[in-house]
Amino acid sequence: MKLYKLFGTVLAGAALTFVASTAVSSDNNVSAQEDLEGTVEFYTSQPDADASALVEAFNEVYPNVEVNIFRSGTEEVIGKINAERQAGDIQADVLLVADSVTFEALAKDDLLLSYESTELEGIPEEFIAEDFLYYGTKVMATIIAYNTDNVEEAPTSWEALVSEDAAASVVMPSPSYSGAAAYNAGVFTRNDFGWDFYEDLFENDTMVVQGNGGALQEVVAGNKDYAMVVDFITANAKAEGAPVELVYPEEGVPVITEPIGIMADTENEEASKAFVDFVLSVEGQEFAQSLGYTPIKEGVEAPEGLLTIDEIDVLEADLQELVEGREEDVRTFQDIFGE
Repeated sequence: MKLYKLFGTVLAGAALTFVASTAVSSDNNVSAQEDLEGTVEFYTSQPDADASALVEAFNEVYPNVEVNIFRSGTEEVIGKINAERQAGDIQADVLLVADSVTFEALAKDDLLLSYESTELEGIPEEFIAEDFLYYGTKVMATIIAYNTDNVEEAPTSWEALVSEDAAASVVMPSPSYSGAAAYNAGVFTRNDFGWDFYEDLFENDTMVVQGNGGALQEVVAGNKDYAMVVDFITANAKAEGAPVELVYPEEGVPVITEPIGIMADTENEEASKAFVDFVLSVEGQEFAQSLGYTPIKEGVEAPEGLLTIDEIDVLEADLQELVEGREEDVRTFQDIFGE
């Protein structure tokens, strides 16, 4: 984990510099709100450093709102919420995890609060959930990352990962832990790839680790040549001097939007709404960009080296099919890889 923590520490430092200089801007509609008080229990799958930096930025605007963070992979975050639900006391106020499939499942169980944010200008309609139950916050594509010291010719297709040349040289996150990986399994298998793609990955001796960060570390260290990971962490690693490059394969890529929403039973509604508004505001989106994410708000540029949603060839699948098939998709992956 050392390399990933190093990247996160550097990024967090840059982010805090950004916060100090621009988070409270008189040119925009967010100003310090010292009169709002409360506590927000923030459950997220964001990397630790990014989640902490986000809270720091929010507190520049709302200094009297305490935000407590619970961070893990999407599947473990939802497992915690389900356990709290069974106990009759959901602790989470605000949830920010990998994908819309997760949020649709929560919406189906009436676990999300309808809130029409005041910061929706510039957020594309397709990333605003029905009844304002949740919102996309950024654009994150799963791509091929490769080690430039080990690989002479950049791959152009997902098929490169199942080629003989890539045998025992590929790493990927597990759908049992990573929401992005679970989403990817649903999307790939509902397109031309099918489960044959995952069976071929297994036969090619692909390594499975918990999350995207761990997968990228294997490539950065030179232990593996290729990884199926989200684009922003690869671009961040490259910017910090790691021997990695990213490719958006020609067949298209799965894209998640790391949505945010408020739990229906929150006892901290006003503070939770303020947190959501901050994330969706111009300031919040510029802050996300400073961490290396592609913002979802129109007019806020993508970081260097990443494509915007308009430039990406997106692999898509029916959202309700993904919701209904999520558990079976994860089980099928586990059966193939022996998890």
